[in-house]
Amino acid sequence: MERKQFLRTLGTGAAFALTFPCLHGCSSDSDEVIDPKPVPTGVDFTIDLSSAEGAKLQNNGDFIIKDYVVVVKNLEGNFVAASQICSHQQTDGITFKTDNGGYFRCSTHGSTFSQTGTPLNQIGNDVSKPLKIFKTELDGQILRVFE
Repeated sequence: MERKQFLRTLGTGAAFALTFPCLHGCSSDSDEVIDPKPVPTGVDFTIDLSSAEGAKLQNNGDFIIKDYVVVVKNLEGNFVAASQICSHQQTDGITFKTDNGGYFRCSTHGSTFSQTGTPLNQIGNDVSKPLKIFKTELDGQILRVFE
């Protein structure tokens, strides 16, 4: 085999080896694997706000995740709790964002929800699939989150 032919063969093979994985990964077929998780039920727990765990809820806009529940001290200083499991495709991507007065956002597909659980965008959501919101009750330094 001559050098020119060898380089041409190597170039084609190398180009194929480099582009095939990209073309396969960028295909329009939706092979995304979702590991759905159940929305929490029977939720009833407390957080001592004077503990190390509770200290993470000291400032407005702070949140923690406990037992697949996002517990938030919203921008007004009130406590709100929502399912960490998104109603769109049951992934555990819900967190709290402080932009625009505060809202819940799923990192999986970008679904957004108000603090009452109402969907704010159309990424797989409709009003029949709100984010589950839990009740909160503050008694001194003890915050109860329950259904």
